[in-house]
Amino acid sequence: MNELIDKAANIPVADAVPVVSIAPVTLAAPGRGIDLELRVSAPVTGDRLPVIVLSHGHGPSLYIPSLDGYGPVAQYWAARGFVVIQPTHLNAKIYALGADAPGAPLFWRSRVEDMSLIVDRLDEIEAQVPAVAGRVDHERIAAVGHSMGGQTVGMILGAGLIDVENGGPAVVMRDDRYKAGVLLAAPGNGGDSLSDFARENYHVLNPDFSTMTTPTLVVAGDADDNPHLTTRGAEWHLDPFTYGPGAKDLLSLAGGKHGLGGVAGHDARETDDEDPDRLELTRRMVWAWLRSALYPEDTAWPEVCRALADKAGSLGRTDRK
Repeated sequence: MNELIDKAANIPVADAVPVVSIAPVTLAAPGRGIDLELRVSAPVTGDRLPVIVLSHGHGPSLYIPSLDGYGPVAQYWAARGFVVIQPTHLNAKIYALGADAPGAPLFWRSRVEDMSLIVDRLDEIEAQVPAVAGRVDHERIAAVGHSMGGQTVGMILGAGLIDVENGGPAVVMRDDRYKAGVLLAAPGNGGDSLSDFARENYHVLNPDFSTMTTPTLVVAGDADDNPHLTTRGAEWHLDPFTYGPGAKDLLSLAGGKHGLGGVAGHDARETDDEDPDRLELTRRMVWAWLRSALYPEDTAWPEVCRALADKAGSLGRTDRK
């Protein structure tokens, strides 16, 4: 029992079971320059388990942007019925790739390719992790990404990326094997929405959400103001919901900043709004949305939406379009 949880305890969620977590699981990737390293976490019981591929952000800590971060959500969702796979993308600080490395500093294309490579090699991942072998449902795969990971997941769900330096049409790298996805504090539109710093250093932050048609939940904090990236304040993070045809659901967190209560790590530098209740709400609501998205007969999402409105409305709200 966590006595730090208050109103979020009113949001229904499945009981937790013990979790097994294995790392590193390594996939050879000759064209990538560095083999893809993963962490795989799963409940010790259950079969035909759905999959979450969890894409980390580009934060300031040395290890959280890697397979060793995001424990507060990875372990939580694994304990409630998901196989959670965490790639270490090339922007991870542990690789110490310099500014002259191809794709630096965000490695946006490689990140999206990592997501598809994982699905390509699910059989190989199972073979390396006997604890999940034969227990993975290859037809129910979802993606969840935080911050820069949200852009990565948006692209795997169909969002394009406009290359403002080289011109041409938006790059689209959709992978239809992902049936649903969640964007946590993801970047919004580019162009005039970007700060001077972002336009100069992160010119790839120019998404086109009009082609993001895969079912998507957008999660944003109403205090998530990042002036180094955008001139529009917290509203910027709502763009994937506003402009993405597949983004039918929005969870807005009252007082939430970029850490969404602590998704990246307990007591972490990334967590600018550490709040156990806000974190618990995020974990429960995302779990429920994914259950209903992957299993249409599952009523978890409408149930938690009613519970939030009736018993925990001060923590946030949901909207549907």
